[in-house]
Amino acid sequence: MTSRRATLQMAVAAALAPRAVLAQPAPVIAAASDLADALPLVIAAYQKRTGKTVRVLYGPSAGFARQIQGGETRFEVFMASDEAYVDQLQKAGLTANSGALYGIGRLCLFVPKASKVRLDARLRDLAAAAEDGRLQKLALFTTNGPYGRASRDALTQAKVWMPLQPKVALVETSTQMAQVVTSGGVQAALLPLSIAVVPKVQGAGTYVLVPETAHKPMRQRAVVLKGASAGAEMFYRFLRDPEARAILKTHGFRLPGGR
Repeated sequence: MTSRRATLQMAVAAALAPRAVLAQPAPVIAAASDLADALPLVIAAYQKRTGKTVRVLYGPSAGFARQIQGGETRFEVFMASDEAYVDQLQKAGLTANSGALYGIGRLCLFVPKASKVRLDARLRDLAAAAEDGRLQKLALFTTNGPYGRASRDALTQAKVWMPLQPKVALVETSTQMAQVVTSGGVQAALLPLSIAVVPKVQGAGTYVLVPETAHKPMRQRAVVLKGASAGAEMFYRFLRDPEARAILKTHGFRLPGGR
């Protein structure tokens, strides 16, 4: 009787095991907002390859870092827009590893179709356009994030930051930036290449890359957080797969060790 009962229990456990696996929640990724167009395609490729998926929350990396340091436990992988945030979390003992670069952000000058501002990678025409009336508003990210800091550095290096300050319109998120440059409310913007290549934005104007020597490198790093599941580790490893890297490159990120 005991043997029969044990056999029955084992059969029930075996039958329920697949359901238990399916019931496991998908890992949650905290991702920089400039990944909003590229990452869904990476996830689709990952799901096709493995049959598994992840959930994503997009937002400012500084905010995610504060949440994680404050005890937020939902996130299992953090894809930061600035590797300094990963360094902070690692020093606080909140990561399972030191992370890996998944891309290097590129800054560009975007000019809407109706604008008369010239596409000048050196950014010198911005000051002239502000003086002669061609430029009324220049959209920039706030300096809380890497693209905002890079924009200010590039304008400072071009010696046009001071005269342009009255024309600056600050935005907080990638979604807001895309709306601003497609609405006709600004005559120029400094924004990530990952936004400039989005079809809706690309159709609204033209862009030119700002030389990387004009600002500090925008090194974007992903890291597995302490206590993460095996599914989170698997997705983190997929970020370095050639298929994932190709998607990120197509969407405006320079790849580590490549172009």
